[in-house]
Amino acid sequence: MAKVAAIQMASGPNVGANLIEAGRLIGQAAAQGAKLVVLPENFALMGMHEKDKVEICESAGEGPIQEFLVQQARRHRIWLVGGTIPLCCDDRQRIRAACLLFNDRGEQVARYDKMHLFDVHVDESGENYVESETIQPGDRPAVADTPFGRLGLAVCYDLRFPELFRCMADDGMELLALPSAFTAITGKAHWDTLVRARAVENLCYVVAAAQGGYHANGRETHGHSMVVEPWGAILDSLARGSAVVQANIDRRRLESMRKSFPALRHRRLHCR
Repeated sequence: MAKVAAIQMASGPNVGANLIEAGRLIGQAAAQGAKLVVLPENFALMGMHEKDKVEICESAGEGPIQEFLVQQARRHRIWLVGGTIPLCCDDRQRIRAACLLFNDRGEQVARYDKMHLFDVHVDESGENYVESETIQPGDRPAVADTPFGRLGLAVCYDLRFPELFRCMADDGMELLALPSAFTAITGKAHWDTLVRARAVENLCYVVAAAQGGYHANGRETHGHSMVVEPWGAILDSLARGSAVVQANIDRRRLESMRKSFPALRHRRLHCR
């Protein structure tokens, strides 16, 4: 049994202020016993313009945002999923939206670059998103060994592509960290259904950490961070605002469920 936590925020355009808020919430989660903490997508910056994240991009392994994550993991002796941060790539006009996993000694043990980019027009609100203009997509899944089981990493729009999670299931995924910033409209329509579906179809725990609220750039995000167990039940959730969502996960229950309901072994098609 281990306690995990999803951090929900409503980040703004000031990196320093966002890191202070993230640090406060990480400390709260750790004080309540969480051993794995997941930050939301874009936790360090929700800029006024999409290009803002390119301006603050960091080289891999150095920079104030990465140093913040290292220090938080080390100080609180937690495993920390660093939401997404902008890392430099070979295209100076774009960044990689990198989700970094740190162990409780502050060592980076995994990196996942967001693969599916949100190039979407939302008819109901008139919102238009073209992430591919500022983000270069990743090209490989990431699953890492942790004390809590094999942990898969995915980000926001990835949630709509079940083949990604099947690939991670083939690689032994038992627990999924999902930093996100779903829009208010798409989140209301699909977030709950998709998060729970990924847990059920892959018989895994899901720790979904979301942006939730109104942002200085005029954007509204859905929130509803949650921890979901492999049978699809929501163990804890939060509709709006900045706070900590947490629950205990039980690896023995997961193993028992997969043994008695061996749907993953019954598959006839595989991604690899």
